[in-house]
Amino acid sequence: MPDSSNFIHLAVALNGAGWHPAAWREDDARPQDLFSAGYWADLITTAERATLDFVTIEDALALQSDDPSEPDNRTDRVRGLLDAVLIASRIAPHTKGIGLIPTAIVTHTEPFHLSKSIATLDYVSTGRAGVSIAVSGRQDVAAHFGRRTLRHVSAGAVDDPAAARQINELLAEAADYVEVLRRLWDSWEDDAEIRDVATGRFIDRNKLHYIDFAGRWFSVKGPSITPRPPQGQPIVAALGHGTASYQLIAEGADVGFVTPRTATQAADITGEIGALGRGSRTDPVHVFADLLVFLDDSAATAQARRGRLDARAGSEYHSDAETFVGTPEQLADLLTDWHAAGLSGFRLRPAALPHDLIQITEALVPHLRRRRRFRDSYGASTLRGLLGLPRPDNRYATA
Repeated sequence: MPDSSNFIHLAVALNGAGWHPAAWREDDARPQDLFSAGYWADLITTAERATLDFVTIEDALALQSDDPSEPDNRTDRVRGLLDAVLIASRIAPHTKGIGLIPTAIVTHTEPFHLSKSIATLDYVSTGRAGVSIAVSGRQDVAAHFGRRTLRHVSAGAVDDPAAARQINELLAEAADYVEVLRRLWDSWEDDAEIRDVATGRFIDRNKLHYIDFAGRWFSVKGPSITPRPPQGQPIVAALGHGTASYQLIAEGADVGFVTPRTATQAADITGEIGALGRGSRTDPVHVFADLLVFLDDSAATAQARRGRLDARAGSEYHSDAETFVGTPEQLADLLTDWHAAGLSGFRLRPAALPHDLIQITEALVPHLRRRRRFRDSYGASTLRGLLGLPRPDNRYATA
């Protein structure tokens, strides 16, 4: 029996036709289906057949753009998004083991609404829900809501002190947002629902609790209107680039996505997140490295496909994550090496769908299984269980 502590956790990040902007023009792409439930069901069930831990579903509050800081006018790229939480809720009943983690932009949404949506997803998926917390500092996104004014921050302004202050404020707000989510999920005790027909009592009102959260950005009375989710606390994830976002991961998330370029960087990042969370929590944080992948039967074929996609896009595609171009076996070597640096697992971003997803599920996963580095089946019924995380006690429950 393989040692499960040696297993690599593996997830995929689903984004339209793939992460490369020209992926929708590939022969096996399905651009006509991008806004259909069947398309997303096919991708997620493909991932589930390989027993991947979870999928994440990208989302945003503005049209996609080559420039992450402002819109563009390109018409040769996929433009348009479905709501990630609604996709996950639609597909969840068609799955049995895989976790579902949609992205939510918390800068312009209310934690009460999102807590209810993710609790509902946890019920619909019978305990396999999570949410990936993201912030937005774009002026055009703020204009959709008209409730706040944000300073324009260009993609190259990472060293601008004013830009850094704005990003740090948005991340601090996100930390409070996560705290409100978690309190609302606990605002019903597990046995608050009585459902006693004889006495006519459906709930025990003494087991519903006001959360009385009052902070700089939110004032939330509670309780939630949705009973405590099956997992108690659905999984909270976040993508991190630098210390401020690592702080959010260390103090508030169950899973952190990071973007190292080497195994040494991976070790440094996991060490920093561990140090930032020391003393503030007792449960572990799973750190996943993000990798953009172009996978084929040979490294030359993979490189040629990348070149073809870049030519169609009109420029070389650059990602915030390390880009891997090669064979599934070569990727298995890299994952094994980086895993030894302290990472829990990896979130792979398929450059083109369905091609790279199929390479992951039908070639990479078998390579890892032959090395006894990836499981053969789902060993738990919930996403928390799959990640080896306990079901948390309710903070408001009395003895």
